[in-house]
Amino acid sequence: MSAGIGDAIPQATFKTMSDDGPANITTDEIFKGKTVVLIGVPGAFTPTCHNNHLPGFLEHLDSFKAKGVDEIAIVSVNDVWVMGEWAKASRGQGKILYLSDGSAEFAKAAGLDADLSIAGMGVRLKRFSMLVEDGVIKQLNTGDAPGHAEISGAATLLEQL
Repeated sequence: MSAGIGDAIPQATFKTMSDDGPANITTDEIFKGKTVVLIGVPGAFTPTCHNNHLPGFLEHLDSFKAKGVDEIAIVSVNDVWVMGEWAKASRGQGKILYLSDGSAEFAKAAGLDADLSIAGMGVRLKRFSMLVEDGVIKQLNTGDAPGHAEISGAATLLEQL
């Protein structure tokens, strides 16, 4: 069953790249007492994720902050090293928190996993955007067709704030 509006964000421990190398970060550390936008993508560096989905959130970072968002985080079923390099390549390092869900534990716990084996990608996250306030999901946008990022895009979530 998928997580939905009004549900608590599933407990998970992600990996993120710090100045000292890979580090653990929990959902409580990310969401407790904060308003956070969480973006889920099937894969770092994939064309839709890299060229269409993530750029809108970077472009509208100040608009999200002006509407009370404390942090924007992006999660993918990629390893922490890939996510660290994606942060640099996308020019989002230090602006957005890049989270690795390398074993798809969060994806499965949230019911937002997708089997993309047919495309050679294995288990990944569905494309989504969500607004989480103090650990509770307030908005959840999924349902984009492959290759598209409108429903889960920055403009849609901004309109919902």
